[in-house]
Amino acid sequence: MPMNHRLQRVAILCDVPLLRRGIQYALSAAADLQLEIFSSRGGETALKSKSESELPDVVILVPSAFDVIHEGISHLCHRGCRVIVLSSSTIQCDAMTAIHAGARGYLDHDVEESELLTAIRTVACDRTYISANVTQLLGVNASITGRERQILELLAAGYTDREIARKLQISEHTVHSHLDRLRAKTGLRRRADLTRLALKHGMPK
Repeated sequence: MPMNHRLQRVAILCDVPLLRRGIQYALSAAADLQLEIFSSRGGETALKSKSESELPDVVILVPSAFDVIHEGISHLCHRGCRVIVLSSSTIQCDAMTAIHAGARGYLDHDVEESELLTAIRTVACDRTYISANVTQLLGVNASITGRERQILELLAAGYTDREIARKLQISEHTVHSHLDRLRAKTGLRRRADLTRLALKHGMPK
């Protein structure tokens, strides 16, 4: 069941024709998605020419090279697009490059159709989605307590503070207290920065 019933506009930017058509085919049956398909360079040019009201809600970016991905993601995010990177890379710094540039999702090429759909719908709701295989690239810091890690895991999975409280059977005030301690430990104030921290320090298995 889609998390957001509004029709979501999704742009696919990929330079590999066969892969591009495969993603399009995998998503074509989803009635809540409206697809646009581009090569990476053609897509970036087309999106630059669109007004804000015409921009897609979610951009699936399949990078051909990570040395240019940071600028592309940053530009798309600056314009209000939510970016999901679909990559074959198993290098930790590539995943972190995409995340630090502002990507709200990161999936590897082994992802199933159902998980790709879940990722799109999650990111469209302004949440973060990282596939399980990718999380194995990201380290865990032992200084994070068990409860803080649980909260970071749920934060990274896109849960709100209220949902985290319900899932852990604690009060929302307690969730806020844990997040405040994490902010004090790390110096990170914004929720987006805590989400990036979560991608480093613990994710759902």
